[in-house]
Amino acid sequence: MDQHTKGRAGAAWALVITSVAGFMAALDNLVVTTALPSIRESLGGEMEELEWTVNGYTLTFAVLLMFGAALGDRFGRRRLFLAGLTVFTGASAAAALSPGINELIAFRAVQGVGAAIMMPLTLTLLTAAVEPARRGMALGIFSAVTGLAVASGPLIGGSLTEHISWQWIFWLNVPIGLLLLPLARFRLAESYAPGARLDLPGTLLVSGGLFGLVHGLVNVNADGWTDPTVLTSLLAGTALIGAFVRHGFRSSRPMLPMRLFRDRGFFGINISSLLMYLGMFGSIFLLSQYFQSVLGYSPTEAGLRMLPWTGMPMLVAPIAGILSDRFGGRPVVITGLALQATGLGLFALTIAPDASYASQLPGLVVGGIGMALYFAPAAGLVMSSVRPGEQGIASGANNALREVGGALGIAVLTTVFSARGGLDSARSFTDGTVPAVWLGAGTVALAALVALMIPGRRAATPEPGPAAAAPVEGHTGERASVPA
Repeated sequence: MDQHTKGRAGAAWALVITSVAGFMAALDNLVVTTALPSIRESLGGEMEELEWTVNGYTLTFAVLLMFGAALGDRFGRRRLFLAGLTVFTGASAAAALSPGINELIAFRAVQGVGAAIMMPLTLTLLTAAVEPARRGMALGIFSAVTGLAVASGPLIGGSLTEHISWQWIFWLNVPIGLLLLPLARFRLAESYAPGARLDLPGTLLVSGGLFGLVHGLVNVNADGWTDPTVLTSLLAGTALIGAFVRHGFRSSRPMLPMRLFRDRGFFGINISSLLMYLGMFGSIFLLSQYFQSVLGYSPTEAGLRMLPWTGMPMLVAPIAGILSDRFGGRPVVITGLALQATGLGLFALTIAPDASYASQLPGLVVGGIGMALYFAPAAGLVMSSVRPGEQGIASGANNALREVGGALGIAVLTTVFSARGGLDSARSFTDGTVPAVWLGAGTVALAALVALMIPGRRAATPEPGPAAAAPVEGHTGERASVPA
């Protein structure tokens, strides 16, 4: 086998391994939501405890993403990817075997730790394995798979709960994880960020700041925005993030150099991602409940009817990746965000207690195409806006911002829902959902405007800077990068 064929095979394996791992980590964000009634019947617990079966995962996932990326840069990305995958798989089995609600919450938090280590390294490993000319298509496929996982979480969770049992939400991860471990060990090349070292002050500041923000956000629905604990968490988190930003400007070797945000591409795609996930997460959370609580569909039926929206990335994103290779990621991202905002707006116009599915279909289709067009080039824009040695931490930062955006979206849109409506009747539910979805549409439209900051077509890969890596033979016999 010649080197070109070997490289193409290695890239294909990297795409499969990282996409499946990313799917599992992203899926577990919302997969539990439609299973909560069954979990409560089986394990007991008050509503606040049931909410923490979702929030426990989101919290540790968001807080530790950048730390996981930094560990991979320092100690080996494949090595830490394997460690994260092992923790995630083991915690999934433990969650399925949980004898009580408190144990389930604890194992969900451990799942989040594994996902936080694994998820930011998937993009770095994939980018290193794929040649620049094909990178847009590969990242488009990866983004389509992970985007589908986020959007289809309620469908998969509802289907497994309805037809088997809620434990299979977690058992599903176990055979997949066990299959991926040997494949990752022997098919992925090891790599390091040149000269990487752990930034302990930065790690403590960003982890504490994200913990405060996400902890405050996930408690908003239960306690309200004016609760002293919520306010303290949000204020402390904001202060620590502010200190982290200052550290990133002043330290000689920070975890996340703030100079990266001086690049219009890096700033534009990251803030757009935060706003996109804010509008999308909050809308999916409410619309999946609207289909069930108002229109009377079962969890499986609701998920199937949302497929024109949530399933569209699988069809469109690979094509969008090719378009971004040819025309650049900026126009594709802006078009995608504009269509997603339009789709949410169309859906908000049709929400009613007796709405027909046909009237909702245009919004679902337009929103689905927009979501796919955004997912495809977004990852490529993040990775191309930094030097190769900084791609791991850039991926971690982007994932952390998206998770915070998702948590903020659920908190803010649910607050709007509660202020304008409620769970008392179908009319009350739609009265709250309509303004919340309009807010989601407006937030995604704002993301499209922010994306205008992204420069036009740039080189497929950044020029190597001082942090460029020197290639050496990796453990798999393929070329990998280690500190020069």
